[in-house]
Amino acid sequence: LDDKVILTDPVFTETVGQLSRRLVEPGIDVERLPPIDVAVVSHMHFDHLSIGSLELLEPKLHQLLVPRGGLVYVPNYAFATDDVARFQTFSQGELRVTAVPVRHPGFRFGADAAWMTQTSTGWVFEYHGLTVYFGGDTAYDRQAFKSTAARFPRIDLAILPIGPIEPASFMRRTHIDGDEALQAFVDLGATHMVPVHYDTFPQGMDPPGRAVELLHLAMKARNISDAVVRVVPIGGQWVVVPR
Repeated sequence: LDDKVILTDPVFTETVGQLSRRLVEPGIDVERLPPIDVAVVSHMHFDHLSIGSLELLEPKLHQLLVPRGGLVYVPNYAFATDDVARFQTFSQGELRVTAVPVRHPGFRFGADAAWMTQTSTGWVFEYHGLTVYFGGDTAYDRQAFKSTAARFPRIDLAILPIGPIEPASFMRRTHIDGDEALQAFVDLGATHMVPVHYDTFPQGMDPPGRAVELLHLAMKARNISDAVVRVVPIGGQWVVVPR
């Protein structure tokens, strides 16, 4: 965002949870990253809160933000750490980072599910007239998206997950597919969208490419062009100019 560098759910390790192995290399090497103003974690799952990745980022990272209650799983690092409740705002100079509601479990191990009930969140970044929404991981929740839109009436870019999808009877309780992501994009009133959370680690029963295929079918059905919703390849860039 202008001169600020922000990372969302950074994962640079070869595996997550020492079990799930990457399908593709990271889009950029840690060594090539500039100093990072803020990194955020959306929830405690191993493919979102990556302790090994935070260790790699430690020399470059200034501030880490996690959902309220999530610091219990974050070791002591040289960078600053804070947890943020939903609709609470963290400020770093002119940069404002607000936690916003999503619908997704926030536990890390399963046995902690009963008390890790608030440790999943989306994030909204505001800086120099720019506003970006990051949905982390979420099921479709119209009320959550609409409540966020009410507080942030101009979102320049929405970063939304589009998988995993199958088996749908299980995954839809905690995730969105391409069509639901487009509906969330509409609910948020955003101008542009970038899909994430697909084809990086094995997830569900989705074959590689399926999430993007379904997104493109939904875009065609809704008459949405790639000037508005852009699939950015791993390591690629898309410069979004605010309206």
